[in-house]
Amino acid sequence: MERNLKFLKTMSVAEFKAQHNVEKIEVKRNEHTGKCFFVYGFETGACSRKVETGELTIPVISEVCSAETGDIFLLLHQKGEGGATTLATL
Repeated sequence: MERNLKFLKTMSVAEFKAQHNVEKIEVKRNEHTGKCFFVYGFETGACSRKVETGELTIPVISEVCSAETGDIFLLLHQKGEGGATTLATL
């Protein structure tokens, strides 16, 4: 999924929670499709495969745009996914 996405804005989980005024984010699995998603308040967002495989060690949330459909949505993913390498954190 991440290959056809344009990353518009990325923030830490703490920044996201503060910006959306939520105390917790829950990651859930749709038992019919097997796909994971995250829930904050009454809203939802998508999860990258690393969430499903347990490889998520440094989670961030990005606003992304699908190159195929033009849809804009939120994605919980591993920091560094999306084609940009972090060189330093200051």
